[in-house]
Amino acid sequence: MLYWRLSSFYLFYFASLGALMPYWSLYLHTLAFDAQTIGQLMAIPMATKIVAPTLWSWIADHTGQHVRLIRLGTFCALLCFTGVFYAQSYAWLVFIMTVFSFFWNASIPQMEVTTLAHLGNQSHQYTRIRLWGSIGFIITVILTGYLLKQYGIALLPYILTGLFAIIFLASLFVPAPPANSLPSVTSSTIPTLFRHILKKRPIIVLIIAFFLMQASHAPYYTFFTIYLEEHYYTREIIGYLWALSVFAEVLVFWVMHHLLQRFRLKSLFIFCFILTAIRWLLMGYYVDSIMIILFTQLFHAASFGIYHGVAVQFMHHYFIGNTRSRGQALYSGLGFGAGGAVGTWLSGYSWSLLGAQTSFTLAALLCCIAVLLCFWGLEEI
Repeated sequence: MLYWRLSSFYLFYFASLGALMPYWSLYLHTLAFDAQTIGQLMAIPMATKIVAPTLWSWIADHTGQHVRLIRLGTFCALLCFTGVFYAQSYAWLVFIMTVFSFFWNASIPQMEVTTLAHLGNQSHQYTRIRLWGSIGFIITVILTGYLLKQYGIALLPYILTGLFAIIFLASLFVPAPPANSLPSVTSSTIPTLFRHILKKRPIIVLIIAFFLMQASHAPYYTFFTIYLEEHYYTREIIGYLWALSVFAEVLVFWVMHHLLQRFRLKSLFIFCFILTAIRWLLMGYYVDSIMIILFTQLFHAASFGIYHGVAVQFMHHYFIGNTRSRGQALYSGLGFGAGGAVGTWLSGYSWSLLGAQTSFTLAALLCCIAVLLCFWGLEEI
């Protein structure tokens, strides 16, 4: 019962990403926004991850109310997103996406802490729960692609609103962490301990690596759908390609606990960056070959699946007690937040000024820098 109460939240939360991530840029494109403007609007949810998870985690660390904050965040996100039905001007969408994502980004770091607290010494089983998020993504990206093909892109905001409502309902079933599962750090010592952890070389290297990985994903997350449409892929095929990447992620999540027990975190982490660099190069230069694009989508098993599982374990290892909420927020904020926001904003300019091939080549270069950095700065854990 506990397994399904935790898994269902991941299922629906990432199901919403299956509609938002592949198709929101396409929706903005139909509103006559250019690539630079789309890049700016798509960067907003990532930019709020820099601030929102840290603020909400500070509240969680001092109150211990992780689950209540998850419910508050998902409800307010739903309420704010309904503003997209009021107007479609650039300024209004900037405002709506900012307030919506401020609350939407609050829940996942708290959910990670809650899940790992329930797992206790079985933290390597985390991916068995998290894989349901990937399954939700697959189902939604395929169904949304079909629905948009049948009824048009104008349906997308209604699909997303329904999904955000279901996420809030799922949050009502998430159980609070067991008593004493986040022990031994008092509120008065949290800031001092947190600053001490941040000064460690592996943490500094991890933060930079998180930033580089998510920045490298920016051209893919922002323009992949548009990129394929420009090369005559149908929306239905595009949906299947997105789903394939996350299917590969599901498979790796299922066996991730074996990988974590067999290989060192450092080795797995570096392996992810190497494969991700290869992925971006193939995607940039061989888009007209559907077989190669199919192949690159399987690389998502490493560029997100293994990478995310290892990153969560790294942060869980270095941050202890009540600092774990801030540790997961740091991963979310400086990786998905700062890295994603800066990468998305810059990719809008590189895409329009330099083209797709150069954008993906620059993304691969970021991964190569991260490989060298991780070889030098990470511990053998």
